[in-house]
Amino acid sequence: MSSSRKRRRSQPAPYATMAGWNELAATPQRKQPAPGKPRRRAKPAPPPDAATRPPRSRRQRVLRVVGALFVILLVFPAMLLGLAYWSAEIPAPSAVQADQIATILTSDGNTVIAKVVPPKGNRIPVPIGDVPEPVRQAVLSAEDRNFYTNPGYSTTAFIRAARDNFLGREDAGGGSTITQQYVKNAFLSSERTLSRKMRELIIAAKMSREWSKDDILEAYLNTIYYGRGAYGISAAAKAYFAKPAPELTPAEGAVLAAVIRTPSILDPETHLPQLRARWAYVLDGMVEMGALNRNDRAAIQFPDIVPATEVGDSIPRGPEGLIRAQVLRELRASGISEQELNTGALQIFTTIDARAQQAALGAVGNAMGGQPGELRTAVVSIDPRTGAVRAYYGGPDGIGFDFAQAPLQTGSAFKTFAVLAALQQGIPLSYKLESQPLTVNGEKIQNVGGESCGTCSLSEAFKRSLNTSFYRLTQALFEGPKAIANAAHQAGIPEQIPGVAGKTLTEENGPPLPSIVLGTYSVRPIDMASAYATLAASGAYRAPYFVQKVVTGDGRVLLDRGADPQRGEQRIQTTVADTVSQAMLPIAGYSNNHNLAGRPSAAKTGTTQLGDTGQNKDAWMVGFTPSLCTAVWVGTEQSQPILTARGAAIYGSGLPSDIWKQTMDGALDGTPVEQFPNPGELPAAQPGAGNYDILNPGPSAPQAPAVIVPPAPPPRQVEIFPGLSLPVPG
Repeated sequence: MSSSRKRRRSQPAPYATMAGWNELAATPQRKQPAPGKPRRRAKPAPPPDAATRPPRSRRQRVLRVVGALFVILLVFPAMLLGLAYWSAEIPAPSAVQADQIATILTSDGNTVIAKVVPPKGNRIPVPIGDVPEPVRQAVLSAEDRNFYTNPGYSTTAFIRAARDNFLGREDAGGGSTITQQYVKNAFLSSERTLSRKMRELIIAAKMSREWSKDDILEAYLNTIYYGRGAYGISAAAKAYFAKPAPELTPAEGAVLAAVIRTPSILDPETHLPQLRARWAYVLDGMVEMGALNRNDRAAIQFPDIVPATEVGDSIPRGPEGLIRAQVLRELRASGISEQELNTGALQIFTTIDARAQQAALGAVGNAMGGQPGELRTAVVSIDPRTGAVRAYYGGPDGIGFDFAQAPLQTGSAFKTFAVLAALQQGIPLSYKLESQPLTVNGEKIQNVGGESCGTCSLSEAFKRSLNTSFYRLTQALFEGPKAIANAAHQAGIPEQIPGVAGKTLTEENGPPLPSIVLGTYSVRPIDMASAYATLAASGAYRAPYFVQKVVTGDGRVLLDRGADPQRGEQRIQTTVADTVSQAMLPIAGYSNNHNLAGRPSAAKTGTTQLGDTGQNKDAWMVGFTPSLCTAVWVGTEQSQPILTARGAAIYGSGLPSDIWKQTMDGALDGTPVEQFPNPGELPAAQPGAGNYDILNPGPSAPQAPAVIVPPAPPPRQVEIFPGLSLPVPG
């Protein structure tokens, strides 16, 4: 017998025990199919007879429907509301940052230049204790007479809003408590939907448990809109009654409470009868609340309201608006966010000196008054020792074009950088230059009015602003036009102007043209003031800036440049810069006697011509003392001929010099008279400075050639100055 058979015999039978036999007997045995026949599946037992099931009563069916509706309409929404209530985060009253205006001040903090109003209004928060009790009671009478006893919401108002929204009514909503109104304004949108109303109710209910009623009322009074562009009780008091909130009377408080619901419909300028009716309703409600006795109510008269035309505009339309724009640009560049600007109640101390600014505005008014209306001017004054902008005028319209930031042709005011480049290469002020007319590409070139000094020094040609001499000087310089551009960049003319494509002081696909020496390339007035300030500071460049310090309403300092002036970057050798300044000392007096009152100054005029018309289009005067540098431009918005009221052509020695002198004299009046430093020895000649003996020019030293041929192909010729046609950029 095999081992497998032995193993099968050794296994016990499955039913060897009595229990097994009993189990087998109790189990129904299935008939096994015959071999070779398919096995049939057993049919499932039929379900119980439906006729035997007891019928469901109508009451049971109703109860099932009611139960389902109860879960859908009550239990499920209650769970959602509970979850929403639990998840809603309510900040502490002190953590809520309401929008507040920022104030831009002069450097001494005594004069308001402009205000920055947040997108949601000019809120100036005041403590609830500063709001008179009758004013608070008037607001409660108008908006929520049960404020101190309700849970933060009104059930009837919520049901009414749900009904009106369901029916699609235009006036859906309304009837909200003060808490709900504050929640809507501070945390939610103004959309008229049921979901927004539910969120409003939930947050209001939770806020009412976590905030005190006085905290809620204070926040509400400081954020609600009262019309006339006024957000908050403080701004409203000024907009309607020209007084601070603590001085409001009960009658005035009732007016402000009355306009809250519909400020546009209850505007006193257009709907005074409706406002009076609402005002009476508020006072009567105060009597019902017990906040006002009937005798006092009868004695109250409707108050006088300040006309809307007398309400100060928060957006300055005068020249201060352009200062505001520059301040905002600088704040953003320094990292102060929009949220900090809109919520911090910032005190922004600028670098603007009140006396210097007033001097500039007065100079513009005096010089430009009575002149043709198309004339425009720009004035920028900078402290050379700090880079601080002390006076700024870019135009009369605070939201219009800023000419102090406009790229404009500078004319002969740019010759200063040619003198700087010459001195850097070792060419002294005594270097001799011919001033006779010269020919360029067959065109005869001469100076304005045919002026000539024969052969004279660089300093004399600079004083007289001789175009022919400086055109020759350009050819005497190593790298000529490029050297002049480099000197200007060192002084502070930026290589790029924000918003203007391409580099400054050069051609798009090559170096600058020789005409750069005559100011054919465009520079902004603020950059001319900055670059000349570098010379006034003995070659130390300091970037111009407008903002000195920024302090929040609660005393935090966000920005402080400190009392010490910013350290300058010594870009130009001191002796070179001081020598340029010395060469400029006689120019103000030479330019129609525009010397400053009792103090020396360094200056340079400039004029550019309008194409080949023979008329002028830009006129400049830029000059400085050791403590103040001012650039003045006069021109037009559409590149028109610049003429005085008498029809005379305007040159740099005319209106621009008048404005410059009045601005400088006014700003420096009463300050110590400062002398310019004596320049030391000039540096030795630089390698490649030219082929001339520039350090010791003598009778045998060669002079600049009489005929200069620009590089080929010749660029377009334009008459830049009267009698002078030169290649121009672009």
